[in-house]
Amino acid sequence: MQVDFGGRVAVVTGGASGIGEACARVLAEAGARVVVADRNADAARAVAAGVGGLALPLDVGDEASVDAALAAVQAQCGTATVLVNSAGVLQRTLPPEELTLREWDFVARVDLRGTYLCCARFGAAMARAGGGAIVNIASVAGMGSGPLHAYGPAKAGVINLTECLAAEWGPKGVRVNAVSPGFTHTPALEKGITTHTLAPDDMTANCALGRLVQAREIAHAVAFLASAQAGAITGVNLPVDAGYLVAVPWASYGGLRRG
Repeated sequence: MQVDFGGRVAVVTGGASGIGEACARVLAEAGARVVVADRNADAARAVAAGVGGLALPLDVGDEASVDAALAAVQAQCGTATVLVNSAGVLQRTLPPEELTLREWDFVARVDLRGTYLCCARFGAAMARAGGGAIVNIASVAGMGSGPLHAYGPAKAGVINLTECLAAEWGPKGVRVNAVSPGFTHTPALEKGITTHTLAPDDMTANCALGRLVQAREIAHAVAFLASAQAGAITGVNLPVDAGYLVAVPWASYGGLRRG
């Protein structure tokens, strides 16, 4: 199914790398006017140049930074009718007694507070304008247990926030959905492999499809949910995980039957 955004303004937070960059590129290919908003201003400019879009510096956890980004988008592009909240940080897989509150707060600040701030500011503008679509990048880590005592709860919060805002703004024409990636081939995942936090064989063995997810596969799901083709869909959390969620329980029975 081909989606067409027809020049609609789409803001992608964390758009300078990884899933955010893939979303920026896929949305631009589908005809959106993309705003690449990222803390890394140089990388944001490089991606924006590649998609013919606008780059903006943005610290999603800072209220003044989000307000400035909203004002800049409205002044230079008009009201955004698509928002993709992809800005996020990972964490080390530490037990609670070793996970400092400083690190916990940092993860929550970006992953949950940042998503809320951007939704609150851009979503309210969409509601005033009469419609729009928000897609939040959550995670399968927010859907179950794992050794991620800051990241998992933050992403679970994003999923619940998505449902709350979908009900809040639905009457005003704003749809809010989430995509929950599984293990996705990004620079952040590569870093996890390098530091031995993640093991490639374990990740693929625990997915029904036996492989990692590609960032563009996440982006295509995001583009669909943001498009008119998903006009009756709001408040959902769509896992895009190569079958991770359905495969993991099989470990108790000896694993998936690969032969």
